[in-house]
Amino acid sequence: MRNFCRALISGAMVFALSMTMSFSNTADGSEKHIGKAVETLPLFDAHIHYKEPAWGPYPPATVLQLMDKSGVAMALVSSTPDEGTIKLWKYAPSRIVPELRPYHGEAGSSNWTKAPDMFDYLMKRLNTYPHEGIGEFHLHSVDPSDEALLAKIAELAKSKNLYIHVHSGKEPVDLLFSLEPELKIIWAHAGMSEPAETVETMMATYETLYADTSYREGDILTPDGTIDPAWRRVLERFPDRFMVGSDTWVNEQWDSYQEIMAENRKWLGQFPRPIAEKFAYKNAERLFGRKVENRLIGKR
Repeated sequence: MRNFCRALISGAMVFALSMTMSFSNTADGSEKHIGKAVETLPLFDAHIHYKEPAWGPYPPATVLQLMDKSGVAMALVSSTPDEGTIKLWKYAPSRIVPELRPYHGEAGSSNWTKAPDMFDYLMKRLNTYPHEGIGEFHLHSVDPSDEALLAKIAELAKSKNLYIHVHSGKEPVDLLFSLEPELKIIWAHAGMSEPAETVETMMATYETLYADTSYREGDILTPDGTIDPAWRRVLERFPDRFMVGSDTWVNEQWDSYQEIMAENRKWLGQFPRPIAEKFAYKNAERLFGRKVENRLIGKR
């Protein structure tokens, strides 16, 4: 009888322990990642270009349809030339946050800092349209001859409370902050080719450094579809500083727009809901003072 009772108690304990472990694992799983519920989140695309070659095959109505199909409620847009951004903004002012790209005429990614009257061009466009940032522009290296113009742009951005959206490695970002420590910088592609460890160091160094993760999906996700540990560390350490993006710099990116945004949801889904929501849209809400909601989808 004693052995029977002992076995009964032991069995009950095993059952209770297994139930506790099962409940614990379920709870941990739900806390660990948002999973398929990520599909319901609105997205803010923090890196769209609407360049002139896209105007014909992708008129504004088609661009908005692609955003709608991808669950993108709002986007930060810059274009070559700026007229593309203004086209989209005028078509869908509740969905487009415009920023001013310097590229126009003969001024492009490799020579814009050398273009005559560049600062006057920026001033004129900023005084005419409601841009909320300057960029996305490229700084391929630190050229001392560019510092005078960059210092004026930094001062202008600070005075107008604008973001600087820069495509560069570490050194140009350091230079911009040295010119104006109170700048607000969005680091395009989270440094593009910089390793996660460098991005983490930069985020720790500069409190007003943010980043869009366009073109980093292949770095954030490992070949087996999980989150790279180094990227998980930096993203979880600075959850208020990252936003997703597509970078529609060529028409092929528009061709693949839905797939690109689906890839973003794939890695977003592997974070807890509060963090996934920040990357998806809440950080952009805070930075740009907009309400990013699903109800915007299908509207202009």
